[in-house]
Amino acid sequence: MCLSIPGKLIAITAELDDTFRIGEVDFDGIRKEVNLAMVPNAKVGDYVLVHVGAAISIIDEEEAKKTFELIKQMGELDELGPD
Repeated sequence: MCLSIPGKLIAITAELDDTFRIGEVDFDGIRKEVNLAMVPNAKVGDYVLVHVGAAISIIDEEEAKKTFELIKQMGELDELGPD
């Protein structure tokens, strides 16, 4: 099943311009590089929903944590895996 997974943007790691950026997102200890082109307003500390390697929206922290816990309970985090 393909899901959007919430994570916290912890760093901008590459920036071609204001739109084309790559960030490091933390998913409960698992860190991944994520394309930020669809969320040009995202800043370090924001929570984003990530689908197939791209952040697709910014969400609030409380909603991110609730969603992440539900996804963990469903056992759908295996596809994240370590890098």
